Parts: sequence; structure tokens; C-alpha cells
Amino acid sequence: MLAFELFIWWYGQGWAATVKNIRKMLLGISNLFSVPILARTLFAPWKRIISYPGAGLDAKLRALSDNVVSRAIGFAVRVLVLLTALIIGTLAVVFGVLAFVLWPLVPPGVILLLIKGVIG
Repeated sequence: MLAFELFIWWYGQGWAATVKNIRKMLLGISNLFSVPILARTLFAPWKRIISYPGAGLDAKLRALSDNVVSRAIGFAVRVLVLLTALIIGTLAVVFGVLAFVLWPLVPPGVILLLIKGVIG
């Protein structure tokens, strides 16, 4: 009776739970890397470092160059973090699909390995 219920769960709710876990994993990766925030602030200055121009052309040009460098650094760091999130998300999808495909093969595989272990 217990084996039958396990069989029903494995090919029903368990298989559906695998898909839900893949989705949860992707949402967790998105939250871990703060993907929506990074995408929204892609061109924001690095650590909000902003120079305010003083009087004179020299001070204004210095402030402009400081702000451009700060935004370039912020852009580069955010792009690298977003690429890392994309790579890890892709790996999660690949392993999730692999788990989804192999899920129905585990019970027969266990039985076959037990038979092979007993027989020889």
C-alpha cells in the first residue's frame, strides 16, 4: 500500500513539485542578485558618488568627468553582476530540466540497480 502511494505521489504531485521548485529557484536567484533593481539602476552612479560643479569651467569639467567615470564604473559592475545572474540562472534551468526529465526514471532505476546488485 505504501509503495503504491509513493508511486502515485512520485508521478503526480512530486513531478509537479519539481517544476515549482525550478520556478522558486529562478525567483531566488533573481532576488539574490537583485536583478530588477540592477536593471532599473543600470546607468546610476557607482555608490551614488556624484561631484557637484563649482564655479568656473575647470570645476565644471572636473565634475563632469568624475560623474561620467562614476557612471561607467557603476554600469560595468552592474553588467557583470547581471551576467553572473544570467549564467547561474541558465545553469539552474539546465539542471532543473535535467531533474524534470530524469524524475520518472528514478524509481525503475532503483529497482533495476537493486536487482543488478542482488543477481550479480
